[in-house]
Amino acid sequence: MRAARRSRASGFTYAGILIAVALVGLGLALTGEVWQTTVQRDRERELLFAGDEIRRAITQYYESTPGTGKQFPKSLDDLVRDSRYPTTRRYLRKVYPDPMTGQREWGLVKGPGDGIMGVYSLSRKTPLKRANFPPEYAAFEKAESYAAWLFAYSDSHGPQAGRTEATAAAPGVPQPLGAPIPASAVVGQPPLTPPTQESGGTAQRK
Repeated sequence: MRAARRSRASGFTYAGILIAVALVGLGLALTGEVWQTTVQRDRERELLFAGDEIRRAITQYYESTPGTGKQFPKSLDDLVRDSRYPTTRRYLRKVYPDPMTGQREWGLVKGPGDGIMGVYSLSRKTPLKRANFPPEYAAFEKAESYAAWLFAYSDSHGPQAGRTEATAAAPGVPQPLGAPIPASAVVGQPPLTPPTQESGGTAQRK
């Protein structure tokens, strides 16, 4: 009888340990999922900040071109140091890395003269954020990946930043607003939307 009781008690103890281990494992899994979601949302905010800063810097570089012929930067480094002037001009304090990949490499949207008129993340991960974007980035609500978050130059035709369809024509050249970016203008892994966009080369590597 005593042996049977000891065996039964040992069985209950073992089952209790298994249940406790399972609960701890479930708790850790849920904690890990919450942590990953928090990290991704933080990186989304960083991407919105960095992309917008680069877009604004590209706009400043273009608008401050000396002379009559406007120019886009040939490299993102030109935004940190504008060599077109005798004294140093800076539109960015540094070239921000892509928060989603952790790399300095961005997808590039090429403009006239092989200049850079926009950037986008090379991450194909699905965004968590689906609403409450600034008006110029309203198109991000429909993005299937971060690669479709396009941060491009805005001209007098209207806001182009954030559009999954935007114009790559020279600013001031009449063209319907929202005309698709030519495949030759997109460098690196292309955005997933619109699906007609294709890679035109290799993204700038530093």
